[in-house]
Amino acid sequence: MHEITKSQRNHLRKIANPLKPTVMLGKQGLTEQIVEKVARELNAHELIKVRFLEFKDERKQLTEAIMEETDSALVGLIGNVAILYRQQADPERRTITFPGSHTEDDDDA
Repeated sequence: MHEITKSQRNHLRKIANPLKPTVMLGKQGLTEQIVEKVARELNAHELIKVRFLEFKDERKQLTEAIMEETDSALVGLIGNVAILYRQQADPERRTITFPGSHTEDDDDA
């Protein structure tokens, strides 16, 4: 995933604020099923939260591993919650647009 700019990160944090964590990382640790679940959630929503119920001391390393496996970008790591973003591959299914990035389908009248 390409790096996101500071302004994009701030925009994504605002969008993520009301979101509930969709993936919980518990005592099983970072399993293949967790990585697949994160990838599915990113495909569906683009922006997700991952809550660390266990392994809280290793959350930075685990977040980096998740980002590498899912080709996602870190928006923020707040407490025991990681906010991850990956742009939808299909332009027609993208739900997040950044301020200043205008596309043809922005004019839905």
